[in-house]
Amino acid sequence: MDLELIQTLVNMMNENALTELEVEEDGVKVRLTKSKDVIEKVVTLPAPVVTAVLPQGVIEAVPGVAAPAVAAADPSLHKVVSPLVGTFYRASSPEAAPFVDVGDTVEEDTVLALVEAMKVFNEIKAECRGTVEEALIDSGEAVEFGQPMFAIRLAD
Repeated sequence: MDLELIQTLVNMMNENALTELEVEEDGVKVRLTKSKDVIEKVVTLPAPVVTAVLPQGVIEAVPGVAAPAVAAADPSLHKVVSPLVGTFYRASSPEAAPFVDVGDTVEEDTVLALVEAMKVFNEIKAECRGTVEEALIDSGEAVEFGQPMFAIRLAD
């Protein structure tokens, strides 16, 4: 059994919300299971919206609250989410330039990053036409299934 087949099985599990899958081929048996911890992390709740009345002339930002609430309300902003659990890389190697930077124009098939899972590097493509507005994860960080990685301002 090759790694591509195993990756296909993992993708099938994620796409169909399976928690267990067992396959036997040519005497080789592969059993994939998701632990309860992984399943719990997939279920996410929307972030609460916090509003505050500030004195005139005073503007304060609450880290992690105001920015996501604004981004979620903007229909021209597309979030590229991770299709699997793994390690996120913005470039093909540590010394290489990132695939894309904030401000770059992208097409549907533009490679934005790589997610490594089970020693297989999976290309993450833009999925839309537009301009990269924000990179939401740093290279080398762990990424969860469904976690937003990039924000792309959609082209007209």
